[in-house]
Amino acid sequence: MKPQDVVVLLKIIATDNQDWLQVTLAQSLKMSQSEISQAVARARYSGLMDENGKDVMRQSFMDFLQYGLSVVFPARPGAMVRGMPTAHSVSPLNQMIESSEIYVWPWAKGETRGQGIAPLYGTLPEAVLNDSKFYELIALVDTLRIGRVRERNLAIEILKERIC
Repeated sequence: MKPQDVVVLLKIIATDNQDWLQVTLAQSLKMSQSEISQAVARARYSGLMDENGKDVMRQSFMDFLQYGLSVVFPARPGAMVRGMPTAHSVSPLNQMIESSEIYVWPWAKGETRGQGIAPLYGTLPEAVLNDSKFYELIALVDTLRIGRVRERNLAIEILKERIC
């Protein structure tokens, strides 16, 4: 698996429509169509998508997010940078958790200063601008990559509601 595979699967879930097209997905994620095609093939091979490559195997994907994501794609906070908020710095977790730590994806057009963490895919700051449901899912997944136990547990609860 590659990090963009997680991004593609989350976007398919956020789309909530089995009639999605690779070209539309590629445009919305700011990826090439071949990257989408390869991500779908890897997800099918790993059992995270059905044989048709149209539907995410939601329980298997949730198990991967809960138990494997932070091991396979960990995140470590970096220097203070300007960027786009992520992890528990975004709704709904920012309404449940009071924290002085702000995590951001480094992005020149961002208006928030915080500790930078690398996004799962470089185009995420632009890709989430017009899709709040997708942004929420990605931020929750980033919480699994970087959060403490309490934050991770809250994120898992919410992800289970949204995914399964």
